[in-house]
Parts: sequence; structure tokens; C-alpha cells
Amino acid sequence: MSTKFNRRHLIAGGTAAAAMPFLTRGASAQAAWPSRQIRMVCSYPAGGQTDLLARAFGDFISRQVGQNVIIENKAGASGSIGAAEVARAAPDGHTILCSISTTYVMNRVMMKNPGYDMDKDLTLVSIIPGAGLLLIASLESGVKSLDDFVAFARKKGQVNFGTYSAGSAPHMTINELNKQYGLKIEPIHYRGEAPMWTGLLDGTLDVAMGSYTAAQSVLQSNKGVLFAVHSRKVPAIPDVKTLPEQGATSKFFTISGFSGWALPKATPQPIVDRLSELCVAANQDPKVKEVLATFALDPAIGFKEANALYQRELPIWIESGQALGLPPA
Repeated sequence: MSTKFNRRHLIAGGTAAAAMPFLTRGASAQAAWPSRQIRMVCSYPAGGQTDLLARAFGDFISRQVGQNVIIENKAGASGSIGAAEVARAAPDGHTILCSISTTYVMNRVMMKNPGYDMDKDLTLVSIIPGAGLLLIASLESGVKSLDDFVAFARKKGQVNFGTYSAGSAPHMTINELNKQYGLKIEPIHYRGEAPMWTGLLDGTLDVAMGSYTAAQSVLQSNKGVLFAVHSRKVPAIPDVKTLPEQGATSKFFTISGFSGWALPKATPQPIVDRLSELCVAANQDPKVKEVLATFALDPAIGFKEANALYQRELPIWIESGQALGLPPA
């Protein structure tokens, strides 16, 4: 009886021992990350929305994993400089990209050689869906709705509509409105939102389109009329209707863009999943909540949901971007 008992236990012990290397390897692959300081490369300048998101989420991740998260701003070329650097980094989870949908989506349309291939070189980990962009008209236009704007544009013939860059969401909005309503809206491209909103305030522009936060200078001055948001309601201004709610039919008015994080493509899935979990958990952090509220942003979503949204919106972004007819830079 004793012999049988020992034999059974030896067999069970042998089976368990055989399984242990696999369990240990799987567990250690996750437990070992991070083993040193993490670099979070923000591909836009310090002080902007992307930078502030990187710093808030980076601080939370650092406190959770017990390693410093250093934010490095590698701005330039619509985010491609930072993205290319991360794409070349070791796929061990210690170099993370924080950027926006321009970098993840539009650079493939707007640039001949951005220096990286999003689908081959990077893995999207977590994203923050973009807030609806605001469309604001000058007081002199008398515009209070999309119908008013269309009537104004037809009467005036040529409308000066501000964008914060060529190939941007406002630029594509102009193109889609021109196609649907047969208008001749003229895009006036600025280098960023601040000078664009100044253009509306000084009378250079009839209309401009941009973020809720950056538009506060116009809204608080009472020199502009907010008549629509691009695709998604903004919680702070729930009564303002979206373009589709006011009759605009382009598929482009169903997408919103995003900010988010990516890793080099060959990064092990357990590390991808762990970073994704941390980004979602950060939504409950007071500092992160404050930044999200400042920019009227939704909480971060995880790996599966993020990549589903990316795949759903990608072809619409590409189609709308190519319709601009801009030669790749």
C-alpha cells in the first residue's frame, strides 16, 4: 500500500515537474517586465495634449510597476520621427510610443516614406477615442446650424474655412461638405490651432474647426458661434448636434480619430496585454481623470477594442485622405 502511494505521488510529481518549465517561462515573461527604466516616446511637442496624456499615464504606469517612465518628446514630421524610432527599438516593452491617429493612420497617405510601416512595425496597445471637433462660425456670418452654413456658403460663393494643417480632419471635412452640397469652401491652412483660432477672431476666417479645449479662446470671447461638432457629442456641450445629426452623410463624419500607445511589432503578447491593462486601469487615477476632463476625452480602451476601432476606421481615413488629392510629401 505504501509502495503504491509513493508511486502515485512520484508519477503526479513527475507530471507536475514536467509542466513547471512552461508555467515558469510564461509567468516569468510577464513578471520580468519591466526590468529597467521605460522610455515613452511622445511624437509631439511638450505641453500639448499628447504630451500631457503621455505624462499622466506614464506616471501612473511607473507607480504600478516600480520603474521610472521617462517621457521623451521626439516631435516632427507629423509624428513620424518618434514613431520610426520606436519601430526600430528592441521589442521588449521598454520603449513605448505615445501618438495620435495622424501618426498611426494618415502618414501612410500623406508621406512617401514615413520611416515605418504601422502594420508591419508597430502594435497598437491602447487608445483614447478622440473627442468631437467643433465647427465655429464668425458672428458676422449669421450661421447657427449646418443648414445656415450651407446657405451662407452658397450665397457668398467662396468661404474661408480654417484648418490646423493640410491633410487634417478639418481639411477632409471641407472636402466632404463641398462634395455633398456642391460648395466652394476654401481651406486656409495654419500651423496649429492657436493661429487658426486667432484667424477667426481677427476676421480672416468665416469658419474654423478644432478641439474643444483650444477653441475656448473663441467661445469665451463671444466672437464666434458654435454650430456643430464633427462626429461625436462633446459631454461639456451636449446640446450641440453632430454633422450627421444635421444631415451630413459622409462616412468621414462617423469617425473621430484617437490618441494612444504602441509597441514594436515583435513585443511578446503578455507584455502587450499587461501594458494595455495598465492603460485602462489608469482611467481611475485622479491625475489621468483631470487630463481626460481637460481635453473632453473618453477613457482609454484596451487592446482588443482598440484594434477593432482601428480596423473599422482605417479604410475611412484612407479613403477620405486620398480624396484630397494631395501628393505625398
